[in-house]
Amino acid sequence: MQSTSNHISATTLPGLFRIERPMRQDERGFFHEVVRPEELNQVTGLDFQVRQVNHSHSIKGVVRGLHAERWNKIVWVARGRAFSAIVDIRPESPTFGRHETFELDDQNGLALFIPEGFANSVCALTEIDYVYLVSKVYDGSDTTAVAWDDPDIAVSWPNSDPIISERDRHNPRLRDLYPAKFS
Repeated sequence: MQSTSNHISATTLPGLFRIERPMRQDERGFFHEVVRPEELNQVTGLDFQVRQVNHSHSIKGVVRGLHAERWNKIVWVARGRAFSAIVDIRPESPTFGRHETFELDDQNGLALFIPEGFANSVCALTEIDYVYLVSKVYDGSDTTAVAWDDPDIAVSWPNSDPIISERDRHNPRLRDLYPAKFS
């Protein structure tokens, strides 16, 4: 079992961690140290190194995901408020198909460490800027995705009629990707 630090805590899904570091606020605004990689590496037992930094902007009502690239990532909302659902889609995992949800916003400063093998999503509750640090460079060839509204996963989304990309409208259900897990 992995240990946790004062700023990094385990979730109900093994390998998925909450990162909570204090925000320093004054009349000018705030300063937020999101993560210390050496602390994360000590807790996860991995050697997480940033290979690419991504920033997406979404209008209120957008759902992005559920996407599962073959990389580890750290995500947070730099501006706005979002609902995030993370699903364990590792077929060998005892928590396969289970999900956990989080509210990420620019006030709580919560970040998540999402390991390879988990599907990640974000639903914009307001207009958002979503940032993620990833351990591999994206080349488009290694993306797995699951239907955002898969009934086997049964995420309780805050928006029943979200704005979805054309690609995400056609993502397969988990049982289509891993039929042996549902027989």
